[in-house]
Amino acid sequence: MSEPLHIPVLLQEVIHVLRPQPGEVYVDATAGLGGHAAAVAPLLGPAGLVVLNDVDPDNLYRAKARVEGCCAAPPWVLTLEGNFADLARRLTENKIRADMLLADLGFASNQMDDAGRGLSFMREGPLDMRLDPTLPVSAADLVQTLSESELAAIFRDYGEEPGASRVARKIVATRRTSPILTTAALAAVVRSVLGNRTDRGIDPSTRVFQALRIAVNDELGVLDALLAGIGQAAQVLSRHDAKGAWCSPGARIAVISFHSLEDRMVKRAFSDLARRDLAQEPLAGALRASDAETRANPRARSAKLRALRLGRAPEKELGRG
Repeated sequence: MSEPLHIPVLLQEVIHVLRPQPGEVYVDATAGLGGHAAAVAPLLGPAGLVVLNDVDPDNLYRAKARVEGCCAAPPWVLTLEGNFADLARRLTENKIRADMLLADLGFASNQMDDAGRGLSFMREGPLDMRLDPTLPVSAADLVQTLSESELAAIFRDYGEEPGASRVARKIVATRRTSPILTTAALAAVVRSVLGNRTDRGIDPSTRVFQALRIAVNDELGVLDALLAGIGQAAQVLSRHDAKGAWCSPGARIAVISFHSLEDRMVKRAFSDLARRDLAQEPLAGALRASDAETRANPRARSAKLRALRLGRAPEKELGRG
């Protein structure tokens, strides 16, 4: 069976801001199926190192195979299985100093297309949504057990859903007589409240599913931990003795977000580091997918890329050369 089609978003833009050089160390915090890493690897050459991190062991295996087979003389590949909230510590423990880090906060195509994961309302499956199969609580657990006010808060805070209270009320009323255990069942409840019509092509269930997925996987907490690790590295690099940092002076950091909650966190963290003169932002705002890319890969339509360079390294200006 062939590998599922996976198109990495904003690929050329990522290459532009990271500027991979021979012999450097590239860290992919969310390796997925290895699309970005396989494009970076040939530019590093056999003296380089690619570090692949992911919570999904199957995808991590596939990403490693993809990178190792990307060219005649690939770089070394190291895999780290786990949440990227813990990535800074693990890089330090392994005595790795990254020259580049990418965090693509989206999902691999095989994860979205796998009905068994319950990530999409477009495919009927169990209401699970766990990216890490070892997590103790699924989306169905939340839907079945949380109070009306707790559900409304999740839909409002994580999904920015205007009808959060009405949807939560309907879920609580429905589950009294019929458990909501599948993606189709939840989508039907949401549509019964918000209607079947889409807003600019967006299904009415989109925000509710996003909110539950964020809650199940603690996505904002995990992102906050990664951003904190980047901030701590920037502070270490600002001192004369930077031996304790998990990245090198002038390290390039890129984050691709897919909804406003993530993007606001990244923008705020990056702007704060730049304001404190601990890093430089090489981009004037966020990069978005071109019309051509969006047509070829509709999942890219909401992607935003922000970049940062830690410390001072004038010779590696990202916007030049």
